[in-house]
Formats: sequence, structure tokens, C-alpha cells
Amino acid sequence: MWYKFDLKDIANLVRKSGVLLALIALVVFLSITSNVFFTTHNILNILRQVSVNLILSIGTAIVILTGGIDVSIGAIMAFSAVVAASLMNSLGILTASILGIFIGLGIGTMNGLAVGVLGLEPFVVTLSTMLSIRGLAYVYTKGYPVSDIPGNYAFLGSGYVGFMPLPILLSISIFILALIILKYTPFGRHIYAIGDNETAARLSGINVKMTKTLVYTINGGLAAFAGLILVSRLISAVPTVGMNAPFDAIAAVVMGGISLSGGKGSLWGMLIGVLLLGTISNGLNLLRIQSFWQEVVRGIVIFIAILIDRLRVSKRL
Repeated sequence: MWYKFDLKDIANLVRKSGVLLALIALVVFLSITSNVFFTTHNILNILRQVSVNLILSIGTAIVILTGGIDVSIGAIMAFSAVVAASLMNSLGILTASILGIFIGLGIGTMNGLAVGVLGLEPFVVTLSTMLSIRGLAYVYTKGYPVSDIPGNYAFLGSGYVGFMPLPILLSISIFILALIILKYTPFGRHIYAIGDNETAARLSGINVKMTKTLVYTINGGLAAFAGLILVSRLISAVPTVGMNAPFDAIAAVVMGGISLSGGKGSLWGMLIGVLLLGTISNGLNLLRIQSFWQEVVRGIVIFIAILIDRLRVSKRL
């Protein structure tokens, strides 16, 4: 049953997704214009680079599927990372990392309670969280990077299992777990139901407040974990990390066909969105495009991809 269901999802994505067509076209173009792009080293480099955004996008996707939004994940990344990094020598790598993840879960829970229980607007709640938690990261570090990190911690962000970088394996594992939860558990069905029609979901007996709280809690935990991977890769934790993280994650989710109004879309489309953004960044670097033009090109490509996807959707209506 799982096998048939997944094949159907992938087939629908191939048939309907303008974002996938954009990704394929970009890969072909870069393969022609750069002899470095379509090499094993560069492909693994792209996948390693997008692994953090994939983890962030998974959390963002489940929040958006409920009809919510969370712009605080970059700040959660930063604060969790600097606290964990600063304590690794005194508490040990494992204990400090677990503490960092619990910080993310705690902040996510506060967001969830404010949105789910108090009924406040998700954007306003998470915007205030973003500002306050980012400020705490600066206060905690006094604006300086945390660099006194054990060298063996680099394995989490830069290590390999066989020929495959560990961050890729971790992000793929989380992606598969999220797929299973969304498709085959009551919790996953409740997420879609709330995003589709919150009132109907509540009347059908779904605990909307609890579900929303759990969704934001999970998102906070994933943001903290992504921050730990990034710290491991850089062997440094800075309070400015993740400034653009929520916008990259939201862009990948929306490009992948998940509706901002909630209740519609799949993680497969989100995955294509993440890969497209990563390929754009990699391609612009390989083509030596000046940095201040890169954001312009990224924005245009994202707009075209979304436009193609929406045009294809409108033809089916």
C-alpha cells in the first residue's frame, strides 16, 4: 500500500509540477554551461548544502499545512546553536546538543500555545518571537561568535557514512519520517484537516489546540537541530546565523505547491522546491555571477517557477 501510494504521488508530481520542470531545465542548462556542475563531488555538495534547508522546510511545511506561518525559525536556530556550542566543553557534546534541541522545542511550544490555545495570529506571534529570541542570542554572546567548540563535533556537519555526507542522510531520514507521519497517522490527517477547514475539524472531534501546539513544537525542534548541523559544519556559532532561513524555507514550501492557506500540498513538492533553490545558488556560484545579482536571479526564477505551476493548476480547474 505504501509503495503504490508513494508511486502515485511521485507520478502526479512529474505530471503536474512546473517547479520540477524548472529544476530539470536548470540542471540541463548548468550541465551544458559548466563542466563542473554534473559531477559526483558537486552533486553531493549541493545535497549537503540543501540538507539544512530541507530540515527547516519540513517543519515549515507542516506549520503551513495547518494554515499557519512561522518566521522565527532562524532566530531559534541561532539561539539554540550559541547556547549549545558554548556548553559543549563543560557539559559534553551530547548533553549540550540535547539541551539545544530542547531549547528549540520549548520556544516552539510557546509559539504553539500562543497560536493554538490563545488564538493569536501566527505571523504576529512568530515575528515577536523572532525579534526577542534573536535579541537573546546577541545578549548571550555579547555579539561575538562562539568558536571554542570541540573539533570532533565537526563530524555531524562534515562527516561521511560511506561515500554519503552525514547531513544528507539525516535530512533524508527526517523527510521519510515526516512523509510517513503525514500520510499514515491520525496526527498527519489532523494537520491536513485543520488547514482545510479548522471549524469542521474541531466539530469532527479533532483537538485543534493540541495539534497546532505540537506542530509548532516540532518546528522549533527541527530548527534547533538544523542549527546544530550548521554549527558543526562551520565549527562556530554566531548570533546572526539563519537570518534568511525562514524566507528560504517558506519559498521552498510554496514553490513546491503547498498552499499558504493550508490543507493542500505534499512534501514531495516541497523537496523539489528545496532542490531548485539549492541548484540555483550552486549554479550562480559556478557561473561566477556577482553576489548582488544572485538574489535578483533567484527571485526571478522562483517567480517563473511558481507562475508555471499556477498556470498548470488553473488549466485543471
